[in-house]
Amino acid sequence: MDLGLTGRVAVVTGASRGIGLAVTRALVGEGVQVVAGALKGSPELDELAATGAVRPVLVDLTSPDGPISLVEQAVDLHGGIDVLVNNVGAVKPRVDGFLALTDDDWDWGLTINFLAAMRTMRAAIPHMLGRPGPAIVTISSVNAVLPDPGVIDYSAAKGALANLSKSLSKEFGGRLRMNTISPGPVQTDLWLGGGGVAATVGAANGISAEEVVRQQEAAAPSGRFTRPPEIADLVLLLASDRTGNVTGSDVRIDGGLITTL
Repeated sequence: MDLGLTGRVAVVTGASRGIGLAVTRALVGEGVQVVAGALKGSPELDELAATGAVRPVLVDLTSPDGPISLVEQAVDLHGGIDVLVNNVGAVKPRVDGFLALTDDDWDWGLTINFLAAMRTMRAAIPHMLGRPGPAIVTISSVNAVLPDPGVIDYSAAKGALANLSKSLSKEFGGRLRMNTISPGPVQTDLWLGGGGVAATVGAANGISAEEVVRQQEAAAPSGRFTRPPEIADLVLLLASDRTGNVTGSDVRIDGGLITTL
């Protein structure tokens, strides 16, 4: 299937690893020029940059000026933006409960999981309007509709992010499509890394990280975590004109974890 993305310009946030790296790699495979924003680089991102199709931009997207800088560099390089993929995000399991969270904890969670995407969209949209078929794809989470006290600030932020994307889809109508993707657990360092969700939750409950993963996998009918390239494929489809009348939608990819309609 020809997605018609060749020659387009995309900005991807959180692009150095995990879902963002998979999205960047998939976009390059479709002939897209990618400006890849990340706090730190990675060998994998450097390999993609060596092809000439990716321009890494090392930037702190949690700072108010970080998203502006990323967008400005993309526009200076390519003259505009056709696709924006809001992927940057992070989670800290709140094993001590709601009452232990400070204002600083809330500031961190809301900034990296909501404000970074909001600021990036605010900076990018003026450079997307008027271009053919512009699209924004935002990586949300099942926690947007599955509140979890163990990640209470993350859940609140993702709920706000989904609401914002839906609102913007109404404001910009046919001029700019806005959609979200809501993964369940994904095979990335966020879950599986040394300081990830599985290790943190396991330590708090006296079980191994491997057991936490096993339990989480068993909670989904598919019996496994989602793989980053599977999310990247959805991003490609939603960014393409093949889904030209899809806007204000959320695509869930969770192996059947959420059982309600």
